[in-house]
Amino acid sequence: MLTPEELRRYSRHLLIPDLGIEGQQKLKAARVLVIGCGGLGSPILLYLAAAGVGTLGIVDGDRVDDSNLQRQVMYGSESVGKPKVEETQRRLQSLNSFVQVNPYFENLTAQNALSIIESYDFVVDGSDNFPTRYLVNDACLLLNKPLIYGAIYRFEGQVAVFNYQNGPNYRDLFPTPPPPELAPNCAEAGVLGVLPGIIGCLQANEALKLITGIGDVLSGKLFVMDALSMISRTIRIPKLPERPIVTQLIDYEAFCGIANDIESDISPEEFQELINNSIDFQLIDVREPHEYELDNLGGELMPLSRLEEFVPLIQRNKRVIVHCQSGIRSQKAIALLKETFGFTQLSNLTGGIVAYRKL
Repeated sequence: MLTPEELRRYSRHLLIPDLGIEGQQKLKAARVLVIGCGGLGSPILLYLAAAGVGTLGIVDGDRVDDSNLQRQVMYGSESVGKPKVEETQRRLQSLNSFVQVNPYFENLTAQNALSIIESYDFVVDGSDNFPTRYLVNDACLLLNKPLIYGAIYRFEGQVAVFNYQNGPNYRDLFPTPPPPELAPNCAEAGVLGVLPGIIGCLQANEALKLITGIGDVLSGKLFVMDALSMISRTIRIPKLPERPIVTQLIDYEAFCGIANDIESDISPEEFQELINNSIDFQLIDVREPHEYELDNLGGELMPLSRLEEFVPLIQRNKRVIVHCQSGIRSQKAIALLKETFGFTQLSNLTGGIVAYRKL
């Protein structure tokens, strides 16, 4: 039942014939899990909380960085350095005290996904990388939970609903992941600040339709929009006749081709230990000059886009550590240097400068 306070709060919902008190009660009883509370997660969570979704789970192991503030409207400057889930819980409970917020200050993994997801009605995915998207999809398949998908890239966004009433799932759209170098996240490729707000609101809209049973759900359809031209289209997603059957969760970083190479990777902690012990090595930063100017670790700037020009400056008689923003471009740089130029003593700083700054 709705309390008098709730009746006043949600009065504009109650005026809609297709929604009314019955729909609002469905919202109050719903349990929705949101993966990530960044660019997409911020509008998703704000509008679901405002709409009166009774229980919201939030999974995110990250802390607020000042580079997030351009698009992650959940946070202010005072949030920098604090866990995103804690700041989000505080903001949502201030927005609507009738909503129960369950924060999970951890990344979603193959080890915890099933136990976290199983107690929720469905999942809204606000992640920004392919390993997590495949993990969320497969966990939802195993638990028979619908999944609301969203993705953004610079000026383009996508929305779809997977695994709804035996409809297509994410693997029908992307049977195999793209190579890591062709799948940059926001930290690598950039994104127009308002775009995650638009796409996140569309995901929240799909969530409200799923809960209340109104409207036409984007199941079996991919909505794509370009924020520059404002041209949008809806593409049909057919079920693949020979798609793989998911029976268990796997190593999704390995599946997406970004598994750690123990021999060539170095963790931020190990990197710091080398510095503390004054061990000699060459440090190469393969980001672009504007990124280097904003923040750097003191390495030599050799942008990946022009890396071949700098090959004569790379030393072959000592250990060379290569890094970028999050570890993707540096991985590609190492592959190029090994395969084309025969370098052997190369190490990739896992997680890049983003991971190192969290020490």
